[in-house]
Amino acid sequence: MWSAGVRGKGYMMSEPSWTQVVKTVEPEQPELKRVLGPGLLLLFIVGDILGTGIYALTGQVAAEVGGAAWLPFLLAFAVATVTAFSYLELVTKYPQAAGAALYTHKAFGIHFFTFIVCFIVMTSGITSASTASRAFAANLLVAFHIPDETVTTMLIALAFIVLIMLVNLRGVAESVWLNVVLTLVELSGLLLVIFIGMWAISGGAADWSQVVAFETPEDKSVLLAVSTATSLAFFAMVGFEDSVNMAEETKEPSRIFPKMMLSGLAIAAVIYVLVSITVVALVPIGELVGSETPLVTAVEAAAPGFPINDLLPFISMFAVANTALINMMMASRLLYGMSRQNVLPPFLAKVAPKRRTPWAAILFTTVLAVGLIAYVSLDAEGSTVALLGGTTSLLLLTVFAVVNVAVLVLRRQPVDHKHFRTPTTLPVIGVITCLFLVFPWTSGRPAGQYGIALVLLAIGIVLWIAERVYTASRRRRVS
Repeated sequence: MWSAGVRGKGYMMSEPSWTQVVKTVEPEQPELKRVLGPGLLLLFIVGDILGTGIYALTGQVAAEVGGAAWLPFLLAFAVATVTAFSYLELVTKYPQAAGAALYTHKAFGIHFFTFIVCFIVMTSGITSASTASRAFAANLLVAFHIPDETVTTMLIALAFIVLIMLVNLRGVAESVWLNVVLTLVELSGLLLVIFIGMWAISGGAADWSQVVAFETPEDKSVLLAVSTATSLAFFAMVGFEDSVNMAEETKEPSRIFPKMMLSGLAIAAVIYVLVSITVVALVPIGELVGSETPLVTAVEAAAPGFPINDLLPFISMFAVANTALINMMMASRLLYGMSRQNVLPPFLAKVAPKRRTPWAAILFTTVLAVGLIAYVSLDAEGSTVALLGGTTSLLLLTVFAVVNVAVLVLRRQPVDHKHFRTPTTLPVIGVITCLFLVFPWTSGRPAGQYGIALVLLAIGIVLWIAERVYTASRRRRVS
């Protein structure tokens, strides 16, 4: 649905500022360059969703529900789609960078709340990109048969994140076209699994009884097991929200976002369901659950002579490279957008005059990523993909619940242009389903995910306090 709002006298609300500080007059910054048309936006969304999650999480999902591993991916798609409708109303109503943090800022105007939402989204993107960089380095070592040493892996990962920074600084057009190439390679790996699997299935190699077989852990009911698996599978569906941070670099965002976002979600859902059905039909559940590379296991079962072990490291390198590129683009645009809304320090809104890229935000997020990469590389134990993915989905599901509330609150603030309007029932359903997958007694999440999330929130609170102290001292100097 589309709605044309009227900005009348009674509806104008003053934009809440981060602090009541007298700002230094600076030269007006140029706007970001609009280069994303429908095709590039669709590939951006598809490439963002089709990440490393499906390459590694299928076995973990099967461990919770058995052969019906396709069901949690389908349910995750449904939850993501409901929330996507809320994002569509907000991004077409406010076609600016910053996404969930901007909507929270406009809806509630609570500085601390806005900062925390911004920090959670940014951290999830940077953490994901840092982990992807570490995975890129590990796959590169395997692909070229280089000995896996901690320092070597860390240096390759750091060099890779710096390369991502240079591409990002070069311009959004270059970044997006690189995303197109990486998305096509990433997609080819999943299509390879589907086509080889279907070829084997047509030859009678499939056990279809496994596809509908529920095998849940002894300590969980079917409902709790499905909830746990869906919470984990949701990590593979997140990513569409990154695209709203590119709104200021999209041509006619209010017109093209709805169709492209929903199309991207649908394409990803079809691929994920086909991959999960193919895998569970070809590989015994016990073997699938114990495999760290379930897609490789499925292809080996379908075509024993196929050189998947030689191809997979290269395909995985492209997949994680795409994840890193898109997440670093998202994080930098989020900081840029919130700086322009006076929620973060003004230096993060600086734009390169020639390239028209948010260079200050790009450098800032890269510094954070470098620190995370060093920490992950030097941590001997590391974190499992399931724990990382589950924590990421936990944080983002919490943000999605806030966005679904914000879309209803912001109905009281009409705008002077046409925009998408989601049916009121969908945000309500979105809040309920997101919170259902957040709470421990309904989602079945392990305690470790909540521990990591609390640590991240604590870091955010410390940064918020530091920012308030700094701005207060600045006010005293100005006065």
